[in-house]
Amino acid sequence: MPKFIRKVLDNGMTILFEKRELPVVSIAFAIRAGGINEVADERGISHFIEHMLYKGTPSRDARKIAEEIEKNGGILNGFTDEEVTAFWCKIPSRHLDLALDVLGDMIKNPLFNSKEIEKEKKVIFEEIKMITDNPLIYSRDKISGCLYKGILEKSLIGDEKTLSSITREKLISRFRQIYQPNNMILCVVGDADLSSLVRFAERSFKKESGFVPESKIVLNNAQKTECRRGVTQSNFIFAHHVPLAGDKKSYAAEVLNTILADGMSSRLFHELREKRNLAYAVKGGCEINKHYAYNFVYVGTDKKNLEKVKEVILGELKKISKNLEKKELNQSKEQIIGNHQISTEDSQAQMAYLISEELAGNIDEYYNYEKNISQVNLEDVKELAKKACSEYSSFTLIPK
Repeated sequence: MPKFIRKVLDNGMTILFEKRELPVVSIAFAIRAGGINEVADERGISHFIEHMLYKGTPSRDARKIAEEIEKNGGILNGFTDEEVTAFWCKIPSRHLDLALDVLGDMIKNPLFNSKEIEKEKKVIFEEIKMITDNPLIYSRDKISGCLYKGILEKSLIGDEKTLSSITREKLISRFRQIYQPNNMILCVVGDADLSSLVRFAERSFKKESGFVPESKIVLNNAQKTECRRGVTQSNFIFAHHVPLAGDKKSYAAEVLNTILADGMSSRLFHELREKRNLAYAVKGGCEINKHYAYNFVYVGTDKKNLEKVKEVILGELKKISKNLEKKELNQSKEQIIGNHQISTEDSQAQMAYLISEELAGNIDEYYNYEKNISQVNLEDVKELAKKACSEYSSFTLIPK
């Protein structure tokens, strides 16, 4: 077992620490709020705040923030998701104190300079165009609007209308409301010392409480199609609801995804690409979180083959629901466990996993992941496959 400690400080901050001996460390400050905690007319504000925290503090401008990490051999980045906003770096462990100081300064002291806000809006507008111009990413972005009603119907990044309405005052107000120690996770994986992390967090952050507004998640099952000039291939996403993170049956959802569409050995890769030559890209995945969860399959195919592709997907789900055998079940478990072991070799990937499990309230189960996958039974996988045959959503982007 790795040397792992979870500690909640008096100021409210949660520290997640996994000790490793290699002279590298991955560090993240994660905020327990993201897109699902927004209101519709300010969609994209969480992502906007993430951008602005890299734009400067009283002691560092944007260039200095980047240089202090990168010129010391580190990687600096951040991300916004529906349930979290995070700021992270991976760096040689001898520069740990510097990395903590830079990241801590960013999330405590952002300037929210008015000119930089207007400039950054233009950057995000270009990011929206980039997503729109990538059919696979665009289709993945749109499927949540078929699976859910409410805030998840809109893109996490927002649009020009919602972003244009966001002022400096709104950014600062939301930042002050949410970016407080009780909503923060400091996650460190690598060659570090817990006592030093605790001293830094207690010295740097006073006890203050923030509030994260709740959003109601409403399930939906819809099929939507969009026509667009400039694309030459139809992009099809098939998706279905699965158990939420924290539910033991969510592990069965991972097994079903692996059998159906994960990798070149999956059923759909064989049926759609190798056997029928209907597609080049056949990809599957899971989005399993505390408040929403679904499996999806993406296929890029010719417009005339769309109905056949859907028929094959439903056909394989039906076969799994009736005829899945223990041998194939066990092979998929071994694939998942092996892939997980390979991915967690990277401290940055492990850092992200730990944050995800903490947000789901499932951190105590994280190091039992392999055991929980091993205990998935045939009936749970069959039940999910059967349900997916009748309760599913789809989004299709087709050439006009």
